[in-house]
Amino acid sequence: MPAPMVHPVLKNGVGAFIPQCRRLVFHYCERSGSSRGMIEYLKKDLIQFAKEHPHVEVIVTPRPSKHPVIRGLYLNGKDKVVCVRNMEPTDIAGKVALLKESAGNRMKVFKKPVISTTESVRGIWSPFHAAPHKI
Repeated sequence: MPAPMVHPVLKNGVGAFIPQCRRLVFHYCERSGSSRGMIEYLKKDLIQFAKEHPHVEVIVTPRPSKHPVIRGLYLNGKDKVVCVRNMEPTDIAGKVALLKESAGNRMKVFKKPVISTTESVRGIWSPFHAAPHKI
């Protein structure tokens, strides 16, 4: 009788890393003063960013009479929107890096200090729980 197949639990980062950010959409207004930093970032830094990260689709669209925003779309179907009103290009580069590196999930509150796929009935082991060794 053959042994049953063992199926590994696959998680992102085990084996091959799959970047979660699929698309970044840049919205800006051509006449608004709050979009000045965004326009400067688009002219100087965005082309270099797109060359360094070919797995991220970059879309730039004007949005008249609105504040500039960056929308990140992720593989899990969720998105994050960051307003970059009155920000300098260096600050916008930080927000772009934040959106690129995140996974699109909401922040979770961890109620237990240990996160595991299988719960332990006995709790966490400690050397003080075991009987002392006799030599």
